Amino acid sequence: MGTWDIGHFDNDSAADFCAGLDEAAAGDREGVLRRVLTLAADTGAEEYLDFDEAAEAVAAAALVASQCPGGEPVTSAYGPDEPLPVLPADLRPLAVAALDRVVAEESELAELWDETEDGPAWRRAVQELRAVLAPPPGPAPEALFDVP
Repeated sequence: MGTWDIGHFDNDSAADFCAGLDEAAAGDREGVLRRVLTLAADTGAEEYLDFDEAAEAVAAAALVASQCPGGEPVTSAYGPDEPLPVLPADLRPLAVAALDRVVAEESELAELWDETEDGPAWRRAVQELRAVLAPPPGPAPEALFDVP
Protein backbone atom coordinates (compact mmCIF):
# COMPACT_ATOMS: atom_id res chain seq x y z
CA MET A 1 0.00 0.00 0.00
CA GLY A 2 1.38 3.42 -0.94
CA THR A 3 1.34 4.63 2.65
CA TRP A 4 4.03 6.38 4.65
CA ASP A 5 2.30 6.97 8.00
CA ILE A 6 -1.03 6.48 9.79
CA GLY A 7 -2.27 10.05 9.19
CA HIS A 8 -5.51 10.59 7.32
CA PHE A 9 -3.65 12.05 4.33
CA ASP A 10 -0.49 9.94 4.50
CA ASN A 11 -1.12 7.69 1.50
CA ASP A 12 -1.12 8.05 -2.26
CA SER A 13 -4.89 7.71 -2.60
CA ALA A 14 -5.69 10.45 -0.07
CA ALA A 15 -3.02 12.75 -1.51
CA ASP A 16 -4.38 12.24 -5.04
CA PHE A 17 -7.92 12.83 -3.78
CA CYS A 18 -6.86 16.14 -2.21
CA ALA A 19 -5.08 17.19 -5.41
CA GLY A 20 -8.28 16.48 -7.32
CA LEU A 21 -10.27 18.44 -4.75
CA ASP A 22 -7.94 21.40 -5.35
CA GLU A 23 -8.62 21.16 -9.08
CA ALA A 24 -12.40 21.20 -8.58
CA ALA A 25 -14.20 24.51 -8.84
CA ALA A 26 -14.75 26.12 -5.44
CA GLY A 27 -18.50 25.58 -5.71
CA ASP A 28 -18.06 21.88 -6.48
CA ARG A 29 -15.83 20.91 -3.53
CA GLU A 30 -18.70 20.11 -1.16
CA GLY A 31 -20.19 17.82 -3.81
CA VAL A 32 -16.86 16.04 -4.29
CA LEU A 33 -16.69 15.33 -0.55
CA ARG A 34 -20.31 14.20 -0.47
CA ARG A 35 -19.79 11.77 -3.40
CA VAL A 36 -16.72 10.17 -1.82
CA LEU A 37 -18.40 9.77 1.57
CA THR A 38 -21.61 8.44 0.01
CA LEU A 39 -19.70 5.90 -2.08
CA ALA A 40 -18.05 4.44 1.03
CA ALA A 41 -21.12 4.68 3.26
CA ASP A 42 -23.37 3.03 0.69
CA THR A 43 -21.06 0.09 0.05
CA GLY A 44 -23.01 -2.84 1.45
CA ALA A 45 -21.63 -4.94 4.28
CA GLU A 46 -21.25 -7.88 1.89
CA GLU A 47 -19.48 -5.79 -0.75
CA TYR A 48 -15.73 -5.24 -0.73
CA LEU A 49 -14.63 -1.62 -0.16
CA ASP A 50 -11.36 -1.15 -2.00
CA PHE A 51 -8.34 0.65 -0.63
CA ASP A 52 -8.62 3.78 -2.76
CA GLU A 53 -12.28 4.41 -1.95
CA ALA A 54 -11.69 3.83 1.75
CA ALA A 55 -8.59 6.06 1.92
CA GLU A 56 -10.43 8.83 0.10
CA ALA A 57 -13.37 8.51 2.52
CA VAL A 58 -11.06 8.85 5.52
CA ALA A 59 -9.48 11.96 4.02
CA ALA A 60 -12.90 13.43 3.21
CA ALA A 61 -14.12 12.69 6.75
CA ALA A 62 -11.03 14.42 8.16
CA LEU A 63 -11.84 17.50 6.08
CA VAL A 64 -15.42 17.53 7.39
CA ALA A 65 -14.17 17.01 10.96
CA SER A 66 -11.75 19.93 10.61
CA GLN A 67 -14.78 22.23 10.62
CA CYS A 68 -16.42 20.63 13.65
CA PRO A 69 -16.05 21.82 17.24
CA GLY A 70 -12.95 20.06 18.53
CA GLY A 71 -11.80 19.27 15.01
CA GLU A 72 -8.18 19.73 14.10
CA PRO A 73 -7.17 21.89 11.17
CA VAL A 74 -5.64 20.02 8.27
CA THR A 75 -1.94 20.83 8.29
CA SER A 76 -0.67 17.90 6.25
CA ALA A 77 1.36 18.81 3.19
CA TYR A 78 -0.75 16.17 1.41
CA GLY A 79 -4.09 17.75 2.28
CA PRO A 80 -5.81 20.24 -0.02
CA ASP A 81 -4.16 23.60 -0.63
CA GLU A 82 -7.33 25.36 -1.71
CA PRO A 83 -9.86 26.44 0.94
CA LEU A 84 -13.06 24.52 1.46
CA PRO A 85 -16.42 26.22 1.77
CA VAL A 86 -18.21 26.07 5.09
CA LEU A 87 -19.55 22.54 4.98
CA PRO A 88 -23.16 21.73 5.95
CA ALA A 89 -23.76 19.81 9.16
CA ASP A 90 -25.50 16.99 7.26
CA LEU A 91 -22.07 15.83 6.04
CA ARG A 92 -21.14 14.82 9.59
CA PRO A 93 -23.41 11.75 9.91
CA LEU A 94 -22.50 10.77 6.36
CA ALA A 95 -18.81 10.95 7.29
CA VAL A 96 -19.50 8.81 10.38
CA ALA A 97 -21.27 6.19 8.24
CA ALA A 98 -18.35 6.20 5.79
CA LEU A 99 -15.81 5.73 8.60
CA ASP A 100 -17.87 2.93 10.09
CA ARG A 101 -17.79 1.18 6.72
CA VAL A 102 -14.04 1.77 6.33
CA VAL A 103 -13.24 -0.06 9.57
CA ALA A 104 -15.83 -2.83 9.05
CA GLU A 105 -15.44 -6.26 7.50
CA GLU A 106 -14.74 -6.41 3.78
CA SER A 107 -12.63 -3.22 3.78
CA GLU A 108 -9.26 -3.53 2.09
CA LEU A 109 -7.84 -0.55 3.96
CA ALA A 110 -8.75 -2.01 7.35
CA GLU A 111 -7.46 -5.44 6.34
CA LEU A 112 -4.12 -4.02 5.26
CA TRP A 113 -3.71 -1.97 8.43
CA ASP A 114 -4.67 -4.95 10.58
CA GLU A 115 -1.75 -6.85 9.06
CA THR A 116 0.72 -4.27 10.40
CA GLU A 117 1.98 -3.36 13.85
CA ASP A 118 0.49 0.13 13.32
CA GLY A 119 -3.02 -1.24 12.83
CA PRO A 120 -4.22 -0.44 16.37
CA ALA A 121 -2.85 3.12 16.15
CA TRP A 122 -4.56 3.62 12.78
CA ARG A 123 -7.87 2.37 14.20
CA ARG A 124 -7.51 4.74 17.19
CA ALA A 125 -6.89 7.66 14.82
CA VAL A 126 -10.03 6.80 12.85
CA GLN A 127 -12.02 6.43 16.09
CA GLU A 128 -10.80 9.84 17.28
CA LEU A 129 -11.88 11.33 13.97
CA ARG A 130 -15.28 9.67 14.34
CA ALA A 131 -15.64 11.07 17.87
CA VAL A 132 -15.19 14.62 16.56
CA LEU A 133 -17.86 14.02 13.92
CA ALA A 134 -20.34 12.43 16.36
CA PRO A 135 -19.47 13.53 19.88
CA PRO A 136 -21.27 11.82 22.73
CA PRO A 137 -24.18 13.85 24.06
CA GLY A 138 -23.25 16.12 26.93
CA PRO A 139 -25.29 16.94 29.99
CA ALA A 140 -28.50 18.86 29.49
CA PRO A 141 -27.90 22.61 29.98
CA GLU A 142 -30.00 22.66 33.13
CA ALA A 143 -27.85 19.88 34.63
CA LEU A 144 -24.87 22.23 34.51
CA PHE A 145 -26.44 24.30 37.27
CA ASP A 146 -27.47 21.48 39.59
CA VAL A 147 -25.81 21.78 42.96
CA PRO A 148 -25.69 18.66 45.13
